[in-house]
Amino acid sequence: MQLAIDTSTETASLALGKDGEVLAELTWRCGQNHSVELLPRLNHLLNQVGANLQSVSCVIVARGPGSFNGLRVGISTAKGIAFSLGIPIIGIGTLEVDAYQHAETGLPICPIFNAGRGEIATAMYQKKRNRWCQLAAEHITTVDNLCSQITTKTVFCGEFIPFIITQLRKQLKQKAVVPPPAARLRRASFLAELGYQRLKAGDFDSLATLQPIYLRRPAITKPKHR
Repeated sequence: MQLAIDTSTETASLALGKDGEVLAELTWRCGQNHSVELLPRLNHLLNQVGANLQSVSCVIVARGPGSFNGLRVGISTAKGIAFSLGIPIIGIGTLEVDAYQHAETGLPICPIFNAGRGEIATAMYQKKRNRWCQLAAEHITTVDNLCSQITTKTVFCGEFIPFIITQLRKQLKQKAVVPPPAARLRRASFLAELGYQRLKAGDFDSLATLQPIYLRRPAITKPKHR
């Protein structure tokens, strides 16, 4: 059984899967309470399917970009479970998870995460000839710069503020396809599906080297010089 953990933002999600099928999923608004709520919700989810933690054979975790503290909680929990059980761990980019649930549209998919300071974190994906492809890696940019690079109808998804939707529609008009809020909700079942594809291919991450994707340093850092 595979366990998927996503604590990238204030919306957290967990999923349990087996052989590519979702057994159970739990998504909730946790705010900044990842460290307090994650393990109790995981125990609840395991109870729902009549399983225990020892039934997990692989841990799949969303590795960002996203909340600094949220990512630390999710990845440290995933590493702890993988280490204690001696099972594989697989890290998947949060923006890729956002995009993947829209893969069957066949359109380019541009997930967006509000990065603050007037900037956004984004990437680009598309399903081509039945293959899931990354067209542009995760990076920080602005809405204006992003719009200047869009040349065809594109799906915009992810967690972003209403102002960003307004700007996308204003600058791109019919080229901007924005799903309703319920369809933009990031769900750990899609994270589990992406991870299962890598599991079947034997493509695991290293416990020692798996790190979050921050794209930007946390707001509070140690000074370089005294």
